[in-house]
Amino acid sequence: MTFALEPERIIRLDADRVVMLDQRRLPDEEVELACRSAAEVADAIRSMAVRGAPAIGIAAAYGYALAVERGEDPAEASALLEAARPTAANLAWALREVRAAPDPMARARELHVEEVDRCRQMSSHAASLLAPGTRALTHCNTGGLATGGQGTALGALREAWARGLLQHVLVDETRPLLQGARLTAWELEAEGIPHTVVADSAAGSLLARGEVHCVLVGADRIAANGDTANKIGTYPLAVVAARHQVPFFVVAPTSTIDPETATGAEIPIEERDPGEVNARFPALNPAFDVTPAELITAIVTERGVHRPPYAETLPREVAA
Repeated sequence: MTFALEPERIIRLDADRVVMLDQRRLPDEEVELACRSAAEVADAIRSMAVRGAPAIGIAAAYGYALAVERGEDPAEASALLEAARPTAANLAWALREVRAAPDPMARARELHVEEVDRCRQMSSHAASLLAPGTRALTHCNTGGLATGGQGTALGALREAWARGLLQHVLVDETRPLLQGARLTAWELEAEGIPHTVVADSAAGSLLARGEVHCVLVGADRIAANGDTANKIGTYPLAVVAARHQVPFFVVAPTSTIDPETATGAEIPIEERDPGEVNARFPALNPAFDVTPAELITAIVTERGVHRPPYAETLPREVAA
């Protein structure tokens, strides 16, 4: 299977800068953003120029490596980067990896290569769950833009399309920043995969009418018991899928699993600027919600398909 968006196009580490495709400008413009310090990388993560749990882990690793290379204070650089998006487990994990490495720049590059490989493996495992003629629904963006590789849930849909299993993808808008309508649709269009953007609030009625055969989403943090934090709007989607007996699959690398967090109740939920929702009136803007493990049909990682009870079946260590 080919993948049109090369990993280095999404994010890369040059000698004196971290360069990323600015996701705030898509789909209207394809513009690269160059960051020359850990603070600039942290700002890019915070402002969602780069987003998606695996991709921000890669960005943080590159930002830390660049800071060390430039002679910045390593502890300060690490703290700045880790605070940028507190919910995503991959970010803290990637920083631990590069802090422990004798050569942070080499390790950061290795992490990107490893994440690309994890994407390939989990996409293959997850695609095997789909039947011919599948109409799938997905939420947020879980493709190359979110991972630096071919994607998690969207990578699985790419693989299913290549195998002749996928008929159509229904793409939630994903409010308030429209990662689905802007980014997922852009990636699907680039590869010629049939898709339709739907209002977030329309997903329930589509499930009720039998127009969705399965739901595939990514994850920002998976607790030890399988409770999963993902983009806000995922939890109600899981509830409706369960109501209509539609399989609900979470696709994420082992770097997203946090065995130190026992349940979803302990996952920190990022609160973003209310102005993203409403610039005039008071607003709440949680970036994520938590889907209880009992609503998840299977969690797919690069190690395979994991089914309940997740406390027993989920991997405890990141695959090398």
